[in-house]
Amino acid sequence: MALRELPSTLCRFSRREIRSTPASIGRNGRRYASGEAVAARESPEDFQDLESQSSFASTSVPSEVIDTFDPVKRAQGRKRELPSSRYQFRSPRYYRGPLHPHQPPPKSDPSSREFVPGPFGPNRLEQTYKSTISHDIMTMAYVHKPPGTVTIPKADRLRTWDDSSPYHKGRPKRGPRGGDVLRLIEQDITWRNIPKIEEVTVHSMVKGALGDSAYMHVAGILLQSITGVRPEIHKSTHNVAQFGIRKGMPVSLTCTMRNNDALEFLDKCINVVFPKIKDWQGVKGSTGDGSGNLSFGFNREGTILFPEVQVNYDMYPPRLIPGFHVTVKTTATSDRHARLLLSAMGVPFYGKLVD
Repeated sequence: MALRELPSTLCRFSRREIRSTPASIGRNGRRYASGEAVAARESPEDFQDLESQSSFASTSVPSEVIDTFDPVKRAQGRKRELPSSRYQFRSPRYYRGPLHPHQPPPKSDPSSREFVPGPFGPNRLEQTYKSTISHDIMTMAYVHKPPGTVTIPKADRLRTWDDSSPYHKGRPKRGPRGGDVLRLIEQDITWRNIPKIEEVTVHSMVKGALGDSAYMHVAGILLQSITGVRPEIHKSTHNVAQFGIRKGMPVSLTCTMRNNDALEFLDKCINVVFPKIKDWQGVKGSTGDGSGNLSFGFNREGTILFPEVQVNYDMYPPRLIPGFHVTVKTTATSDRHARLLLSAMGVPFYGKLVD
């Protein structure tokens, strides 16, 4: 078998030797003769930045070369600039999954489409919460339980079936009588669950947009200037003949603020807007959904009091300025704890307090 493969091996070696003959070199030279002309036209100044030998082969650099090395002077003496890179990274418009080769950069990267500069300074309301409010709430809501206190187990809020029928077996438990909504159970405030602001939602129902689209444009610009968040437009899902609403018509706007934006908006409402409202008693004590979310609103006169509107009042026609509702979502498990948090921040409440 080896003797049979030997002639083929010799043929391959002989072909390699034939390829490196002077005749083949001449043919290659004639084929790439234009390269010699290009090399002749290029001046040796273009290759000053290239090293003649590898840095691994050189032992040490002489001190004379180090003293005369001046990259700034060499760049200024260069007659033409070096070619710039043609590749420019563009963040993808849509996220197509973790396996896609073109991944968007993180939000903290300035090249990201979702990059938001800031915050440029700590928020005053956040500083007050961390230094004062959280400690005060912890102190006021403290419930002392001495060692050995027996906690009484609470009854299950879901009702079981009485097994009077064979079909009851395997059924899920029923909700409480009078309704199927299970409210959150109020948890005692400890150092683990001190209430704090989670997000603030601003919603405006623009009734005038049904007959004139200018109402929607003005409301969107106004809410964006007040909140600093691009509003989300909500369209009707079905027709309502009594109100002249057709399916697909824009009817309302929503802006959702979180983290620093939410605290800045609340700080602006408490310290700037609320004191300017004439004969304003405060927020109703009955507000809340029973789960730690409180709401209040501004009419057209209250919207005008925001500094972003007053500084450029001529931009918004008075009859097109809308009112809006503000919903403050907290981590509290009851309206009582949420009201305690907002009261410590400076929001006044009046009337009967409903827990």
